[in-house]
Amino acid sequence: MDRAQAYQLMVQHTPSVSLQRHMLNVEAAMRWYARHFGEDEERYAVTGLLHDFDYELHPQEHPTWGVTYLREHTDVTPDVLDAIMGHASYTGTPRESRLARTLFAVDELTGLVQAAALIRPDKSVKALEFASLNKRFRNRAFAAGVNREEVEQGAQELGIPLDQHMQNVLSAMQQMEP
Repeated sequence: MDRAQAYQLMVQHTPSVSLQRHMLNVEAAMRWYARHFGEDEERYAVTGLLHDFDYELHPQEHPTWGVTYLREHTDVTPDVLDAIMGHASYTGTPRESRLARTLFAVDELTGLVQAAALIRPDKSVKALEFASLNKRFRNRAFAAGVNREEVEQGAQELGIPLDQHMQNVLSAMQQMEP
């Protein structure tokens, strides 16, 4: 499956613009890390775009419903399916590949970056500074739904210091097309 096909599938199954934006943000962070690690950027992008495509319509079965659908109706590779399962800790799926660890590491953090951008007057991530993001991360009352422990665990699983990981994801989202 290529990026265009993944995007169409994501839009088809995700009516919410905010959830679509989340998956686009995760795609951007995944692309950034693919370049950083010298990995296949398209595979990382597809993983980011599809990781929550089933969440809105099948929240109680997420991500199992989505992985089953992808397995039965697409040519998505097993490593992508494993990464999608592994991004949800409650599935108990081990994150054995760098792809899986990267998806887990960026998922929650992109939500925090987006929330920090939305409180800015211009509501844009472009001018968001790391110091502001870091302050929001430390304030657990801000974007309380963001699981800080998973953000920290994700950075640890990638072997990247938390501050550097936060800067990497912020940079990735700032480089997105407008």
